[in-house]
Amino acid sequence: MKHPVNNLKKALRQRKFQLGVWSGLCSPIAVEVLSGTPFDWMTIDMEHSPNTLDGVLRQLQASQGNTMPIIVRPPWNDFVIIKQLLDIGVQSFIIPFVQTREEAEQAVAATRYPPEGIRGVAGGNRAGLYGAVPDYLVNAGKQICVIVQAETASAIDRIEEIASVKGVDGVFVGPSDLAASMGHLGNYNHPDVQAKIAEAAKRILATGKAAATLSFNADQARAYAGMGYHMIAAASDATLLRQGAAALVDGFKSFR
Repeated sequence: MKHPVNNLKKALRQRKFQLGVWSGLCSPIAVEVLSGTPFDWMTIDMEHSPNTLDGVLRQLQASQGNTMPIIVRPPWNDFVIIKQLLDIGVQSFIIPFVQTREEAEQAVAATRYPPEGIRGVAGGNRAGLYGAVPDYLVNAGKQICVIVQAETASAIDRIEEIASVKGVDGVFVGPSDLAASMGHLGNYNHPDVQAKIAEAAKRILATGKAAATLSFNADQARAYAGMGYHMIAAASDATLLRQGAAALVDGFKSFR
């Protein structure tokens, strides 16, 4: 059996626009439903939701019948949890709060076997389809996608050195944390923050890496696309559920 191809990594290299959805409800059913939609990718979040390793495994299994690439955001840039996620079959990562070139190098190293990295070697795991992929150890690193998060003004100031790390496929700008670091907590629409987000896109793209971000407001997401971001999360499972419910009820206002 051949090693699974990472279509997200391939699309980012070709700079194809990729529209994504965020999942934080810790629900295999929600992931199963969303993985059958026209979004290009989905992130299962462990940083800001109560997802656990076994919960992520169940969600990966729920999405298995569909072809949508699944990204996992671990709670931290920690080689132990990254190793466990790799072993259960995760191929794509968004690594939070990467501030320096050294931290970006640490993130990449966690996803590669020696001598390129520090990933521990284990045979017969889910990633290699329990031994059915004979060349898994040799080719695993070629299909791993690493996107690092730049979430502060100081990280944006070092964006070129972070993006230039070999093995980093893209840089994800986090608007809310960036706003907080700039003294505008809860106001990522502040003109200074938006200017910094636009600046970051240009600088990331100049390095040849993917520029990524998110907004669960469709107009704002389109504005980010206009800035040059070609990987954007435009909704989450929670916002789709809440906004869909609110819109439906609003349609019955005249009867209530």
